[in-house]
Formats: sequence, structure tokens, C-alpha cells
Amino acid sequence: MDAKRIAVFSSKPYDKHFLDEANQGTGLTLDYFENRLKWETAKLTEGYDAVSCFVNDIVDRPVLETLVDNGIRMIALRCAGFNNVDLVAAKELGVQVARVPGYSPESVAEHTVAMILALNRKITKAYNRVKEHNFDLDGLLGFNLQKSTVGIIGTGKIGLATMRALSGFGCRLLCYDPYPSEEAAKYGEYCDLDRLYRESDVISLHCPLTEESYHLINAQTIAQMKAGVMLINTSRGALVNAQDALDGMKQGKIGYLGLDVYELEGDLFFRDLSGKVLHDDVFALLLSYPNVLVTGHQGYFTKEALSEIGQTTIDNLQAHFEGRQTGNEL
Repeated sequence: MDAKRIAVFSSKPYDKHFLDEANQGTGLTLDYFENRLKWETAKLTEGYDAVSCFVNDIVDRPVLETLVDNGIRMIALRCAGFNNVDLVAAKELGVQVARVPGYSPESVAEHTVAMILALNRKITKAYNRVKEHNFDLDGLLGFNLQKSTVGIIGTGKIGLATMRALSGFGCRLLCYDPYPSEEAAKYGEYCDLDRLYRESDVISLHCPLTEESYHLINAQTIAQMKAGVMLINTSRGALVNAQDALDGMKQGKIGYLGLDVYELEGDLFFRDLSGKVLHDDVFALLLSYPNVLVTGHQGYFTKEALSEIGQTTIDNLQAHFEGRQTGNEL
């Protein structure tokens, strides 16, 4: 295989480390760009044979047309989700898109459980108090996860891994998925969304972003939930209408909110914005609430997951140039 050049967008030092490790001896040349892939940066792909991009890169029709004009017929996603890619346009233009479907379900599942525990037992509040030598327990009251009802929306690999973890706490698990699995049914009871909203003390989202799931959590669905419900989203930001979630918190309907993703995270996450004013008023207000925990899309961020992402991305690229299929193509 002739040497192929790959433009790697939205890359950080940790991406370079794990991709370079996986790329040893392949003959692929990886060039790294911190920029997100979007229409304004697509011109940087001139002279490359393929691109690799991440969750917040914009791969719409105009970007795809620029890539094709530059001779690119391959996009290697470094993530499982692909809602940021216009797959219809990609097919029409003859661009192959491959993803990393199963890098480490446990990494996101464990982060989900960590957020539940941190919110419930008010770990960040307690940490800050103790740093100031304040050992008062008033305001730190939590609840037992054991026998609490947790609703899992989406029982794919990550949802299933989350159910396994929570079953160890003795939780009662309800779950919903248009495509039920026998394995998930071993840990929880499938039911409709109305019942899941009505009975769950904690609701955790693990479904892909589609036209059907867009703003799944909104004013109407929040109204069906228990007062004081805990809502966790480690999947895709646009599953939750942030304004409606904020209103739900003001009304006391949502008692705890954990977000590892956010609908408008593209201009926020994976960047150091310390010392700068956030222009997203809803997000800024959410950050000010003591019962809100936000992390910057780090659910996937473990050594094991990054190693798997690097290896699968390189495998997908090699397979494309060799005319093979990996099963990861979309």
C-alpha cells in the first residue's frame, strides 16, 4: 500500500499518543490539527487521502463536498456516535464513513455511576467544605441507592454495562429501548417510557441521538417524573432540552442533574475557557446550581477506551485503503 496521509481533526496530545501507538508499522502518515473539522477548516484537507474526526466536528454536505473536491473518500470517526455526519450526502458523494462502535462501554458506565454517587452524596460540596475546615454535615444528606428505582433509557452496550454496575448496588432497574435485549432483561424490567418516568428515582440516558430521540427530555416528559428526580446524561447533549431542564430544576421537579454532554458543547468542551465569559446563558446558569454536576464529555476518557479508539481507527483506515470491510462502516 502506498503511503497515505491522514488529517486528524479535533486532536489533543492524548489522541496523538494513542493513535501513534496504534499506527506503528502501518505506513500511514498522521498529521494532527487541533481545529474542529467544519466548512471553514475543510480546506486544510487538500493533499490528504482521508480524515479522522471526533464528536463535535461538523461533517455536513458542504464539508463533504469540499473533502470530495480534495480527493478524499474516507472519514474515520473516533467515536461511536455519528449524528454529526450527513450520511445521506456521504453515500451520494461516495465517501465511506467508519466509526468505533464499542471502544469501552464500561468507561462511560462507570462515569455514569460516579456522577450518580457524587450528586447523591454531594461529594463536591463536601470536598469544598472540608478544604475550608468545615466538617458540618448539614445539607449533605443523601439517599441509599439500594432499593432505589433507576430508569435506563437505551440498553445497548453502555446502557447494559450501567445496568450491570447498578445491579451491584441493589437497585430496582426499569429500562426502555425500541430493541429490547435478552441480556438487559436479566438485570431490569422493560417498560414503556411513561412508566419509567413515573416510577424512577434516577433516570440515565444511554440512547443515540436520532430524529425520534431529539429533546427526549423536555417540559412534557419532565412533568411526568417524580418530584426531585435525578437525571443523568452521558450520551448525547441534544437528548435533553437544556432550557426545559433548567425550568424543571427551578420548579423542584428535577432534584439533581448530571451532564457529561451538552447540546451546544461544540464551542465549549475540550477547550480551556478559564477566565473567559460564557455566552451561553442557560449553560452558565446551570453551572451555578449546587445540585448540578457537569463534566466536559469525559465519560469515555480512560486508558483502555483511548487505546481501543486508536486501534480501531487505524484498523478502519487500513481496511479502507486495502479494500476490506471491518463491519464498522456506516
